[in-house]
Amino acid sequence: MKVGLMIGLGVGSLGLTGLLAYYGITQIGLAVVGAGWGLLGVMLVHAIQLSLTGSAWRALLPTSPSQSRIVFLRLRWIREAINNLLPVAQIGGEVVGARLLARQGVPLGLAGASATVDLTVEVITQILFTLVGIGLLLKRWHGDWIWEWLRLGLPAALLAAGAFIAAQRFGLMKLIELGLLWLARRFPSLGLGGIQGLHDGIRVIHANRRALLRGALCHSMSWFLGTAEVWVALAALGHPVGIREAFVIESLGAAMRSTGFAVPAALGVQEAGFIIAAAPFGVPPELAIALSMVKRLRELAFGIPGLVAWQWSEGRHLAALPRTGIETAGAGQTPRDLARLTVAAESKGVAA
Repeated sequence: MKVGLMIGLGVGSLGLTGLLAYYGITQIGLAVVGAGWGLLGVMLVHAIQLSLTGSAWRALLPTSPSQSRIVFLRLRWIREAINNLLPVAQIGGEVVGARLLARQGVPLGLAGASATVDLTVEVITQILFTLVGIGLLLKRWHGDWIWEWLRLGLPAALLAAGAFIAAQRFGLMKLIELGLLWLARRFPSLGLGGIQGLHDGIRVIHANRRALLRGALCHSMSWFLGTAEVWVALAALGHPVGIREAFVIESLGAAMRSTGFAVPAALGVQEAGFIIAAAPFGVPPELAIALSMVKRLRELAFGIPGLVAWQWSEGRHLAALPRTGIETAGAGQTPRDLARLTVAAESKGVAA
């Protein structure tokens, strides 16, 4: 996996560098700098999106959680920061988010189940968002590339979503749970001992259709709000478009970014996606890349503090663990012995 991520990072970096060089890095940079107030507008819109996606995750827990929406906003913020800025193939944030939620008093199996179903609902609502965007585009533009993209891309996306749902409902997650429990016994330092209940938690969440609907509604609102982000950014870049055009650009651009999940931060993939999505509306390629750069600046503005918040939370948790058993282990204990002591301390319910 590490080799694959490094290859993806190299290919993405080369692709992004090539696009910047071909379309003029100076011109693109000046456009981004000139966006000014648009950067603040984009960050404000995204803050609302984070609140909505945090509420979507909270809604999926089978009982009314004692944790406030602020807690889920913080956890969603950290999840997104990890996925956007670290080479984790867009899933590392869900793993960390589940662990942090477990420290809030939610059983680890249920926390992992909620993060898994939340990701599934997010993907399905994105597919619907993309379909609406394509429908709006077809009213204005009838290019062969659109039909080719529909013929190849959408069936693959729908098949992947259907397979993910089927895997959750028909037992594959039980196999994954058993595998994680085996890893927990083999490598205690991973802290996976509490993952038991992952499969049952997913089934309980799937049975609560009202909760699934609430989660889908929050995610849909978040996707649709991304239209405002594009609308504000392009206006600030000096190429205003209408709401319908912004909707199409955001829906197709986000979909194409998702296809580059194997490339860390979708480097190069996101930029190429916006060039293609914005072309039917007369947006020059250099401004489409500038739009992508504005989004990347927003990712950094939210992501760097998010990573700091994650590390601070981990540090607080370690500092709060009972230290007597660990400190008295001393020399002569192997790293695995020390890891067992640490995990045993965590299992006593000490929360960060």
